[in-house]
Amino acid sequence: MSHPYAPKRRPEPHLRRARLPIGSGLYLDIDNVTSDAVLAQVFASLEEGSGGHIVTPNVDILAQARRSDEARELIAQADLVVADGAPLVWASRLSRQPLPERVAGSDLIWALSAAASAEGRSVALLGGTPDPEATPTSQAVTVLQNAYPGLKTVGAWCPPIGFDLDRQQWRQLVDEMVVANPDIVMVGLGFPKQERVIRRLRADLPHTWFIGCGASIDFVAEYRKRAPKWMQRSGLEWVHRMASEPRRLVRRYAMVGIPQAAKLMWGAWKLRRRNRP
Repeated sequence: MSHPYAPKRRPEPHLRRARLPIGSGLYLDIDNVTSDAVLAQVFASLEEGSGGHIVTPNVDILAQARRSDEARELIAQADLVVADGAPLVWASRLSRQPLPERVAGSDLIWALSAAASAEGRSVALLGGTPDPEATPTSQAVTVLQNAYPGLKTVGAWCPPIGFDLDRQQWRQLVDEMVVANPDIVMVGLGFPKQERVIRRLRADLPHTWFIGCGASIDFVAEYRKRAPKWMQRSGLEWVHRMASEPRRLVRRYAMVGIPQAAKLMWGAWKLRRRNRP
């Protein structure tokens, strides 16, 4: 019996990308793919001996991309750019270039692990909240192994803040990762740090697939609580996150997230009117 997440042998082709307006005449291209298509592309690429990078933009990342040339470059250099946030999917539909579904990093970490277990591929985790008492990264590995018996986990690194700026710590991490040689690495360091780290690691691990997954490692470990399924489906996951971490997130959502979502939808409406039949 095949595993429910076992990927197809050939990836679905990119029919097109949705070009979403992020403000000031700037646009971000999002791949028109489903979660299954992402799995198909990753595992077909691994069979060919090629690695890659998945970036998962949400509204907060769009706001950073609007302000920063570097952020836009980090996104553009990825092999797959998927719509992590529900507003991106809504905007694509409003602008008549509909994306098929939300492809959240917090879901892909499970789907990729399930498929890796079925395909005999190895995974590793890098990131999570540095907490020597809770060790969320190691706990996340245990949770994934229990969920998918036979999953090959070859690393769980939760380096201290500033590790990427310390030459000795960085060299040690790279050496350990090269020896482990994972097929897939979930990197939960937050955007844009995780994308900067991935860009550097790809030079030493060209046959590995990386996904920037933000807080997903903490969610898997239940170090942080993810929103209930109904909130995820309705696009209200941000409300749950804001309520669970008010000191850190209320200002971010009020000052950045909500205004950026409004800019996104207004820009999508203007695109719809401009391109209407």
